[in-house]
Amino acid sequence: MMEEHTDGVIQISDNVVATIAGLAALETPGIASMTGGFSDITKWIYGKNEQRGVRVEVGQVETIIELSVVIKYKMKIQEVCRNLQLNVIEQVEYMTGLKVKQVIVKVEGVDYKEEEKELPRVM
Repeated sequence: MMEEHTDGVIQISDNVVATIAGLAALETPGIASMTGGFSDITKWIYGKNEQRGVRVEVGQVETIIELSVVIKYKMKIQEVCRNLQLNVIEQVEYMTGLKVKQVIVKVEGVDYKEEEKELPRVM
């Protein structure tokens, strides 16, 4: 009689997916930063940990990701957000094998800080 062999179960935590999504987001050109964006009550209601500006729902085979971001001034918001979605989907699917069902992007602000100009140094 032949024995059946199973490989077991792999579970990927919400924190892992949130970390990957957050790093992919920060690598996206035009993203100035991630914002808190979600209240402490969100954590209490959902009972989930969240990375700064990232909330995820992870199932067995798919995930939904919500990001709160600040866009750099003079960038095309729609273009930056679309690139953000594509980067996050690519990295999360590649690293975890999960199917990203949806990436929701909330633009919480615009970073309008002027580039710091170097002043001449006086000796």
